[in-house]
Amino acid sequence: MRICTWNINSVRLRRNAVERLLNEHEPDILCLQEIKVTNELFPQDIGEGLGYNHQHVHGQKGYHGVAFLSRLPFSESKTRHWCGRKESRHAWVTVKPRNDRRPIEVHNFYVPAGGDVPDPEENEKFAHKLQFLDEMANWFTKRYDQNNRFVLLGDLNVAPLETDVWSHKQLLKVVSHTPVEVNALDNVSTSHDWVDAVRHFVPEEEKLFSWWSYRARDWETADRGRRLDHVWVTPALRNSLNSAAVLKSVRRWEQPSDHAPVMVELDF
Repeated sequence: MRICTWNINSVRLRRNAVERLLNEHEPDILCLQEIKVTNELFPQDIGEGLGYNHQHVHGQKGYHGVAFLSRLPFSESKTRHWCGRKESRHAWVTVKPRNDRRPIEVHNFYVPAGGDVPDPEENEKFAHKLQFLDEMANWFTKRYDQNNRFVLLGDLNVAPLETDVWSHKQLLKVVSHTPVEVNALDNVSTSHDWVDAVRHFVPEEEKLFSWWSYRARDWETADRGRRLDHVWVTPALRNSLNSAAVLKSVRRWEQPSDHAPVMVELDF
């Protein structure tokens, strides 16, 4: 079973890119973030011609929003609001792999970016981000069970490792790689003993990015990226991990998102 996550940065603007990804890489489930559209205006027929007949959309006008496109039916689909705000940043579905009757929950997150100033007292957006991560950690801690088969993925907006950014030293005080954010994401990671599916295959010593700024004139040559997009699995799924990759070539497509998709394959 292939699961892919992608911050699409407006699904209507990049509809053709979504369908190209579905056609060329054939994920069973595609999880999108920052769709920037309400449920009613989400393109209902996107991917249908390729067999993606199941959708779960948690949209919002102009901002945020997450969505699922799937070849597999959902036995359950839910949404959740965080931090007392009606922002569309989390949805999940329950699916059964074709060769396995045991269900899997797939959680699709778009964590707040946090603004520019890494001080929660001076920057409300940064305070919101830290609160969001704290609530995530608490929620999954309460749901902990060693038999849970969960996948947590999306744009988590934190690059935790030194090799997840182009320069650890220069980004220590830049939002997405500050110690307080890394610590907050670590708390989420330990809340259910999550396994970083990509780093399961790519050594921590190797630089790895999933986001490159639009501001760079030649983003690929400069390669000043960050790994903001993640796929984690619970320990019960660790042995099912078969492969993982950042689809960097998609960042080269015409009118691209500033994020590249991340694909993980589970073998049952």
